[in-house]
Amino acid sequence: MAAPRRGCLRLVLILIVVLAFLAAASTAVDYWLSADHAYPGGVAPPPGEEQPPPAPPGNRWTPFWPEPPLIPRPEAVKGIYVTGYTVGKGHFPQLLELIERTELNSIVVDLKDDNGRLTYPRTGVPLAAEAGAPYNFISDPVAFIKMLEQRGIYPIARIVTFKDSVMARHLPDRAIQRRDGGLWRDGGGAYWLDPYNKENWKYVVAVAREAAQLGFREIQFDYVRFPDSGNLAAAVYPAADGTPFNEVIPAFLRYARASLAEYGVEVSVDAFGMVATDPGGMGIGQQLEAIAAAKVDYICPMVYPSHYAPGNLGLTDPDAAPYETVYRSLTEAQRRLLRAGLETALRPWLQAFTMRHPYGAAEIRAQINAARDLGIEEFMLWNAGNYYVPGALLPE
Repeated sequence: MAAPRRGCLRLVLILIVVLAFLAAASTAVDYWLSADHAYPGGVAPPPGEEQPPPAPPGNRWTPFWPEPPLIPRPEAVKGIYVTGYTVGKGHFPQLLELIERTELNSIVVDLKDDNGRLTYPRTGVPLAAEAGAPYNFISDPVAFIKMLEQRGIYPIARIVTFKDSVMARHLPDRAIQRRDGGLWRDGGGAYWLDPYNKENWKYVVAVAREAAQLGFREIQFDYVRFPDSGNLAAAVYPAADGTPFNEVIPAFLRYARASLAEYGVEVSVDAFGMVATDPGGMGIGQQLEAIAAAKVDYICPMVYPSHYAPGNLGLTDPDAAPYETVYRSLTEAQRRLLRAGLETALRPWLQAFTMRHPYGAAEIRAQINAARDLGIEEFMLWNAGNYYVPGALLPE
């Protein structure tokens, strides 16, 4: 009787091993299908790695919208910035007419804005829903994307990354802290998420993935940096591990790029205009060569002439010299990227607003011409109120 008993025991052991394996496999599948995960342990690949690990094949939840249209990319993106409020409650019909009549072919739309709000009312990102991030600006994002497809307008989702008062208040332990206690604020009174915290990376990328699922063909990360205003000496980063700022931001971008790879979207990064001329990364983690080495598709320097101090770029008053300011800044950026052997394209944000010197059609067109004279055909116009001068643009 000993032999049959040993055989039964062996079968029981095999069954236990098989069940344990299946349970582990189920857990692993759940883990890899989560919307906010790209690498084991959340670790991004090191700089220079050509083939990042494959991104997960999809979400655990089923999207509540249908398969989105794949709007073709124009040969050269020529776009304007549009807020979620303008889309849903503002003068968006007039902007559509402007795009119809002129060389414009793209819009950069807030999907996660400067406050941390999602500009659409329903989300599949649980953490965003818990924090109350969704707002009813773009009430029907599916219909919005379909309308853009019908009009041949290329959609770019602006995702404000670490400046996020909504999530900082919801999860204060993930936010930048004050040295004397409480949450730290920048010069404008906004709260920021800690760029060192990998859970913040996962949250932002989950929102970016949702934008891709909705049909946005490019994800543009803004405020993808450390803060630059307020009492910076009083700021404490709870998850800091000694990594320099200039390495943290490119690591996030590598993580984001791999996490979005399955959607075939392009990834772009907004950067200060002075990043082109400051080899140190402005003290905010935006070192030009390091960002380009993260293999993003576009770096979008905000070369607004009004933001350069007198004497910058060798100009007495950069704000009064829109062509020269844009030309000199982009020339330096091109030179640095070429010298580093990096092929990341530049697509500048250009000034379509007035601060000191009036900016009308001539000043806006001068900036477009400066970029074009450097072989840069693509551009985006920024006006916070979304009012643009038709005379600055060529006919369709």
